[in-house]
Amino acid sequence: MLTRPCTFILFILWITMAQIPGQEDKEKTTALKDLLSRIDLDELMKKDEPPLTFPKTLEEFEYTFNEQGQLRHTTTGEAFVFNAREDLHRWNQKRYEALGEEGYGVMVLNPNENHLEVERPAKPTPLPSSEASDEPAEKRECKHDRESKKKRDFYEKYRNPQKESETEQIPIRENGSPEEHLLYVWDHFVSNAAARNVFIVAHSYGGLSLVELMCQREAQVKDRVCAVAMTDSVHNIWHQDASKSIQEWLQQHCRNWVSSPEPLDTPVEPMLPDCPRLSAGTERHELTSWRSFNSIFQFFSKALQTGDEYEESSNTVTTRSSHRTKHEHNHDD
Repeated sequence: MLTRPCTFILFILWITMAQIPGQEDKEKTTALKDLLSRIDLDELMKKDEPPLTFPKTLEEFEYTFNEQGQLRHTTTGEAFVFNAREDLHRWNQKRYEALGEEGYGVMVLNPNENHLEVERPAKPTPLPSSEASDEPAEKRECKHDRESKKKRDFYEKYRNPQKESETEQIPIRENGSPEEHLLYVWDHFVSNAAARNVFIVAHSYGGLSLVELMCQREAQVKDRVCAVAMTDSVHNIWHQDASKSIQEWLQQHCRNWVSSPEPLDTPVEPMLPDCPRLSAGTERHELTSWRSFNSIFQFFSKALQTGDEYEESSNTVTTRSSHRTKHEHNHDD
């Protein structure tokens, strides 16, 4: 009779001892979570990393795009390496992000899409007439020919899927033509953008649309646009009645890379006195933008640098003029 109480007491003691380590582990886990919540992992990673100061331009990074459009190091010719410094993932990521920022926000226009094509509802098939059996033989033969034609058309749809359904065109509001499209985008987006310097790449008919935009918004374009790169543009300043002031502005701020067998950037005899023409290094019209890619951005960079120097010069002149005026005014007093 004494063995049962002893066994019961020992069993309770074993359960109690088994619960104590579990409670301690739980308390330790809670304490560890509390400690980790107080640690700023970002600050911990910053401890041994270099300063997050990076170049501002692609050239300062010593990278450029080659003729195949690939990003390569200007000295070694190697592709971009993400892990420039081992065990510094945060620094490498920030460097990668800085490289990706060339200071450009890109807006791509689609001036050739001026309408939407939607499938036209199929016409209802007329029900067969109850008096068909009473039709003359000649009429039944004509009907047979029409049905045969329908069958041929039916199989033709599978041979030529483009004829499978008829479509109708729905015009896009305020985008009835490429010129109207560009004007709409300028008035609603570009003119309201926060960008201080606007650069434009106008391919083919895009050059004509740009000249038309200048004819209607000359002052605004001159105030916002820093440089224009045309690629095989089809504009004509005479047919478009471009003013002399527009022609002079294009001469100074625009370049047209045209299809030509000459090497890239070779001067080409201008057809009209509007903007200098350079060879795009290809005779294929559709490749002129891609082949002149690097030259275009070098042209943009130079135009931006020239504009900044001009702005600094203007500010300096204004400051000196203001100082001189103030000095003369005090002297007169």
